[in-house]
Amino acid sequence: MNFKGFKSGTDIRGYGAEQFSDEPLYLSDEFVMAVAESFANWLGARTGKYTNEITVSIGRDSRVSGPRIMAAAITALTAKGVKVYSCGLASTPAMFMSTLDLKCDGAIQITASHHPWERNGLKFFTPEGGLEGENIAELLSMAEKIYGKSYRAEPSLCVENDYMKTYCSHLQEMIKKGVNAENYNKPLEGFKIIVDAGNGVGGFYATDVLAPLGADIEGSQFLDPDGMFPNHIPNPENAEAMDSVSKATVESHADLGIIFDTDVDRAGCVENNGEEINRNRLVALASYIALEGHDGGVIVTDSVTSDGLKEYIETIGGEHYRFKRGYRNVINKQIELNKAGKFCPLAMETSGHAAFKENYYLDDGAYLMTKIVILLARDKSGEAIKSILAPLKQPVEAKELRFSIKCDDFRAYGEKIIEELEKYYSGKDGWTIADDNREGMRISADKDNGNGWLLLRLSVHDPVMPFNMESNEKGGVKKIAVSFYEFIKQFDKLDISPIEGFLSE
Repeated sequence: MNFKGFKSGTDIRGYGAEQFSDEPLYLSDEFVMAVAESFANWLGARTGKYTNEITVSIGRDSRVSGPRIMAAAITALTAKGVKVYSCGLASTPAMFMSTLDLKCDGAIQITASHHPWERNGLKFFTPEGGLEGENIAELLSMAEKIYGKSYRAEPSLCVENDYMKTYCSHLQEMIKKGVNAENYNKPLEGFKIIVDAGNGVGGFYATDVLAPLGADIEGSQFLDPDGMFPNHIPNPENAEAMDSVSKATVESHADLGIIFDTDVDRAGCVENNGEEINRNRLVALASYIALEGHDGGVIVTDSVTSDGLKEYIETIGGEHYRFKRGYRNVINKQIELNKAGKFCPLAMETSGHAAFKENYYLDDGAYLMTKIVILLARDKSGEAIKSILAPLKQPVEAKELRFSIKCDDFRAYGEKIIEELEKYYSGKDGWTIADDNREGMRISADKDNGNGWLLLRLSVHDPVMPFNMESNEKGGVKKIAVSFYEFIKQFDKLDISPIEGFLSE
């Protein structure tokens, strides 16, 4: 078994559904038990405690394989003498928060985020935050050495805990204090807010946060957990999912529509007219919230944000720090900048991961939406969000293509292409290389060459080179693509059929 193959960034990922038990990356009971014991041993080494002095909380999303994987993990943990709080269906951010509220040494969340129903995975937390990639590699190495052991569960060490009730109470109190309405306990009276949970675990936000505070949630959809995800992929980046929540918002005459991914660490939302608040618009809105009263604060984002967003952040008194893709990358940079004395209240990926400094640097979709709900409820006109986002300049056209690298040493090959790209456009009339390239190569085009920008980078994990283009005029993206094609066609180990197809349209 290739244990290293289960590593996916800062998570462990594989196939969870038993129909896929023949897959090399199947999360078998034996594998999960070995990983769970390794986490207990890792926590013991980290804290200086014996495993029978350790407490771990564990939760899961709605995937069909969740109960089996959770039971296997609990078996191994209790067999080692670990006290376990079994939290059942829970969001990923809630499982981190449980380490603080329940005084746990660690937490496990069983989830594969927005991936298909047959996949699953494990995320790990300590009270200091999520484990890093090197920690996951260490866990897998430890697990490989003990794989195949038999375990005898100790049921008395497993305690059921409805932690989501506590987590929801925190969000309710946050809204009450933030709105400070005349009817303090019903600050959302008169507002209609719908939620699309995509049959993940996010339905709690409608029924256990918004409704008790007086919000009308009629028109909410797909709140019931269903691990087969029968309606749409629970993913705010998915076009079908966003179209679904947009239609539901308009049809129900809601003031705001909210959509979560499966485990609620990401979110998106929709204005009352159905217009999406996603990607650059969502980063802009979150930046406005984070910079209130904090002029000069730094907002860290990933590399694919628009020029308009940078201008917007600077207009509202902030500084934009464009960094790398990968939510852990932007969060770790945020932490680094704060430690260096540079106030950085927000790190955010265009995918919807948003981490506020004030919230333990935790990427929490429900927390972000709570901040937006407070903004909405403070302004009785219902126009606050529209006016806040009005100055944000949106590109007229945008396109993303992905080129596969067809060689074993794909990283070296991709880095060579990026190096040659810089040489190709350096000094080329009408093109300007960005002065803040921290991932790949971003190059701006003047009005004669497409009036926009291009970005070529290496995928965080895969042998793929994502290629983004934006333009401020109709037809500009094609102009940019034509120029780029003249450069990229020389690389025979790169599958450039996506750009050839685009140019032939």
